[in-house]
Amino acid sequence: MTQKNDLQHCIFCEIIAGREPADVWYQDDEFIVFRNQLRWLPVQLLLVPKKHMTQSELWSDIGRAAELADSLGKEFAPNGYRLLSNFGQDALQSVPHAHIHVLGGTKLGMYV
Repeated sequence: MTQKNDLQHCIFCEIIAGREPADVWYQDDEFIVFRNQLRWLPVQLLLVPKKHMTQSELWSDIGRAAELADSLGKEFAPNGYRLLSNFGQDALQSVPHAHIHVLGGTKLGMYV
């Protein structure tokens, strides 16, 4: 369940509200997609629900998010892409707001 403290210091909520800058590639009523500030790969997008929720809450009803992530991967990394979500600190989740990484644009290795 989403914690109140998560909402008070959530960079993704700030981006959604327009109070923090982002390189937005797509948005609709439910989702926003923007380029990750980390630039390790040519395509490094974050698909974020506009409603603040946990990873588990997003994945419990992944339907439309999965379709959108797949579509973005096909469009921006047509030779192959990876969809990734981290769950918790041990998995290196640094923002508590649910999100899916769309990675590609180059040959991906085993650990990238």
